[in-house]
Amino acid sequence: QGQLGESGGGVGQAGGSLRRSCAAAGRTGKDYAMAWCRQTPGKEREVVAGISQSGDVIDDSDSVKGRFTISRDNAKNTGYLQMNSLKPADTAVYYCAADHSFSGQIFTGRPTSSDSWGQGPPVTVSS
Repeated sequence: QGQLGESGGGVGQAGGSLRRSCAAAGRTGKDYAMAWCRQTPGKEREVVAGISQSGDVIDDSDSVKGRFTISRDNAKNTGYLQMNSLKPADTAVYYCAADHSFSGQIFTGRPTSSDSWGQGPPVTVSS
């Protein structure tokens, strides 16, 4: 399992915006689907959004629909999660994943050992 470099804002206010980036260093990012997940203590990991190699949105959780946007720049081997209209309920640890196993497991929130995974700083949204 490789590592992805996740970065971006971690503290926001309700109604505000944050943006996270996920870089697949050393890999050709355009060959792999990607996903963003999040988890809060005591809860199962939730898949927030997924995107195909070509940039088609694969998955978009109802909890973030219309507020979060997943995108990617294959030339930079980087994926993005734009989070708008933040809510305190969005407070969580966010992860990005790349489907290096081509199994689609990243869209279940349970990547395989062949997938790459990155954890960024927690996102905290205040009311």
